[in-house]
Amino acid sequence: MVKSVDRALKIITMVSTRKEGMGVTELAAFLDLNKSTIFRLLATLAEHGFIEQDPETKKYRLGYKYLELSSMLLESIDLRTQAKPFLKELESHTNEVIHLVVYDQGEVVYIEKLEGNETLRTHSQVGRRAPIHCTSVGKVILAYLPDEEILNIIEKHGLPKHTEQTISDKEAFLEELNRIKEQGYGTEFEENEPGITCIAAPIFDNSKKITAAISISGPSIRMTDERLAELKTVLIDIGNKISKRLGYTEN
Repeated sequence: MVKSVDRALKIITMVSTRKEGMGVTELAAFLDLNKSTIFRLLATLAEHGFIEQDPETKKYRLGYKYLELSSMLLESIDLRTQAKPFLKELESHTNEVIHLVVYDQGEVVYIEKLEGNETLRTHSQVGRRAPIHCTSVGKVILAYLPDEEILNIIEKHGLPKHTEQTISDKEAFLEELNRIKEQGYGTEFEENEPGITCIAAPIFDNSKKITAAISISGPSIRMTDERLAELKTVLIDIGNKISKRLGYTEN
């Protein structure tokens, strides 16, 4: 381990915990180093924009270089790549079909599908579009969109029936979206395909906006209320893990 690099990283970590910053004397005491060594490290970090000194308090705090780097990192994050390990974890845990979808122009688009170990024939496939109002993933995404956008989507695309179970009444549908947002997940009981029941959870990005949804799909005979109650917890947990990988924080 390179000592100077280790010390510099420790300084960065310590300074990041103090909103008001830290002084040379304080850092020297924490790291058990002399002030001249601390000052040289700070000067080097400041030269590269990682640390800056408050002209009034003379304390050191994080520099704006981190904003630049974090923006570059977030832009380079690929949703499908980041989500894949967690989707596999979900598939292994449930043995059911797993979907990852995104919203696009009033519909959802499947960008990943894991088949599970159980036999299930569905219309879904990577790249295919699906209606937003009668899929669990679609309803979850809709639930977290702004109210005006929700109404515009309903106005433009309507709520056409795909099966006898499709919710086609506007008021009932809006109540369904409110319920989804309150409970943090959504379900779909044969609303898109007969014999298929799904449960979905949201994925949020670093700006705290809904960016995707994940779902577990299975035959209705297997997706009982008891089974859905079991799946709900692990599904929401996986959704949270993916969201964190995308930079989402609750605060």
